[in-house]
Amino acid sequence: MGAIADIRGILERSNTVATVGASTNAAKAASGVPEHLKRIGFHVIPVNPNASEILGERSLGSLLDVDEPVDVVQVFRPSGEAPAIARQAVQIGAKVLWLQLGITSREAREIADEAGIEFVEDRCMAKESRRLRIRKDSNQSRADRAS
Repeated sequence: MGAIADIRGILERSNTVATVGASTNAAKAASGVPEHLKRIGFHVIPVNPNASEILGERSLGSLLDVDEPVDVVQVFRPSGEAPAIARQAVQIGAKVLWLQLGITSREAREIADEAGIEFVEDRCMAKESRRLRIRKDSNQSRADRAS
């Protein structure tokens, strides 16, 4: 992808976000960010092998356990884990790999670029959605997932 991803375009055309490293701890960004995304109409799939449920959704042990199309893989894991997560994102056919604020990885970027996946790093999906005033029509999001 180019030097700067089309943040607005990604947020507008995406509906399903698999959140790797989603947290049950409400004080952490890994809980608050996916909760915000869910509140504004995104379908959030929590991925955390240490939790059975997060934000009222069944938590999956791995990205490879996701059994529905994923638009964005959002990452709340250390930078050193990003390349392996990028490979899994490619395996499941994700369209975007988004490393949250403070997370960067040259290798993950290269993996995403080679697979034709859009790549964002060191940016917060919640902050960007607020800044750009992104809000999903929940009925439309549900209809998209059903098709």
